[in-house]
Amino acid sequence: MFARLREDIQSVLDRDPAARSTLEVLCCYPGLHAIWFHRLASRLWRSDFHFLGRLVSHVGRFLTGIEIHPGATIGRRLFIDHGMGVVIGETAEIGDDVTIYHGVTLGGVSLEKKKRHPTVESNAVIGSGAKVLGPFTVGEGAKIGSNSVVVKEVPANATVVGIPGRVVMAAEKPKDKSDFEHGKLPDPEAKAISCLFEQIRELERKYGELAAEHEALKRRLDGGN
Repeated sequence: MFARLREDIQSVLDRDPAARSTLEVLCCYPGLHAIWFHRLASRLWRSDFHFLGRLVSHVGRFLTGIEIHPGATIGRRLFIDHGMGVVIGETAEIGDDVTIYHGVTLGGVSLEKKKRHPTVESNAVIGSGAKVLGPFTVGEGAKIGSNSVVVKEVPANATVVGIPGRVVMAAEKPKDKSDFEHGKLPDPEAKAISCLFEQIRELERKYGELAAEHEALKRRLDGGN
């Protein structure tokens, strides 16, 4: 148990440059506290103490601002940065070394009692405010941009942005370390506008050539008369 706690603390030190000491991480990181509350709540839930599991989860939500249903399955070294407003649903599954920022929802879109929340595979990064809704898989090493709304499968190592979420970088090579530079995510709308401007410039060039040819032809006809 203590080895697992040390691993949790070290994962924060490795992935947050603001973390300066073990004591600071131990006392001042609600994402870490939420994971520990979840482990207790999940153990109670899976032992059929459903009410106690939900109660522990509720206390954890009150203290950390992070709501994790005790039925959710969470792997090792999950890092919830800041964390306020994070919601993880009952049938959500999260792999190892996943990073989640504040305001993220792993939600469901069905009222049926079945798998209705997403599966997030190892090494994925979900940016602040993103909503991942439905029983599909976010592939290993995938990145979801801030405030994106994702409602369908995300391939491994792909980057998704927008509402609804669209894959803007696919088949990207996996990296040794997580990349948190959200400002460098592609902007598909800006790219589309840039393409439109290129087409307009090309049309203007062709129009200029046609206008020049028309004037030249007109002068030849006038000279012949």
